[in-house]
Amino acid sequence: MTTEPIELGPLNGGAGEPADGAASSPPGASRAAKRALAAAARERRRYERQEVRRFTKRSRRRRMAWAVAGGAVALVTIGVVAGAYSPLMALREVRVEGAQRIPAAQIVAAFEGELGTPLPLIARDAVHDALADFSLIETYSTETIPPGTLVVRIVERTPVGVIEADDGLALVDGAGVVIERPAERPEGQPLITVDGGTASDGFRAVAAVVRSLPADVRAQLVAASAETADDVRLELAGGVPVLWGSASESVVKAVVLSRLMAVAPPDSVAGYDVSSPESAVTY
Repeated sequence: MTTEPIELGPLNGGAGEPADGAASSPPGASRAAKRALAAAARERRRYERQEVRRFTKRSRRRRMAWAVAGGAVALVTIGVVAGAYSPLMALREVRVEGAQRIPAAQIVAAFEGELGTPLPLIARDAVHDALADFSLIETYSTETIPPGTLVVRIVERTPVGVIEADDGLALVDGAGVVIERPAERPEGQPLITVDGGTASDGFRAVAAVVRSLPADVRAQLVAASAETADDVRLELAGGVPVLWGSASESVVKAVVLSRLMAVAPPDSVAGYDVSSPESAVTY
């Protein structure tokens, strides 16, 4: 028996052909895809470098702007501080406003120790110390006017009347502070008589009543007295009495008294009673 060799054909349909009948890719397609990927990568890197440069430039500009603004503020601040504390801003003039009983020159002289001090360095305590010896000053305020002026505005104490003390007469304000010591009662200032002196409730009541009087009534007032805070009595020129009562409703009582005096002048009545302002009477 003779055996003949069997020839085997190419596997999968022949040598060099793709399996399952798939078509083979052209050699140029793979290279084109690689070139496209490389180009995209380069474009991406170029875009990123541009963004970094743009952000860095914007940051530099922002930092530069802040630096310029900060420098300008610093220069202005330094200039203001240097100018404020320089000899150009030193105190050279003190101007006094509101002084009547107090000689303005005395107040100016009290600030002699502050002359030459830069205006911003004049402390509140220094002003207080300069004015502390002036008992007639009730309140004050100050204003600095560059380059070298200090304005001192004062409100002097308002007298309410004269009290008789052991050492003579004393013109006092509503707080009992002695304004001056006249030899005799000044015109338009009533003689105040109270138990307990200026520290008493009676004096405070009398002072409140006197301050409430309108100018036309106050001009005719010659005396005021009180044993307690609830029995204030006034005396007008000619010895005409006014029964006032307590200091409550003093503003209303003052208006009522002024109207009564207009209708019935003091020389036509024996006296006035405004202790109850709703039913005030003359007698």
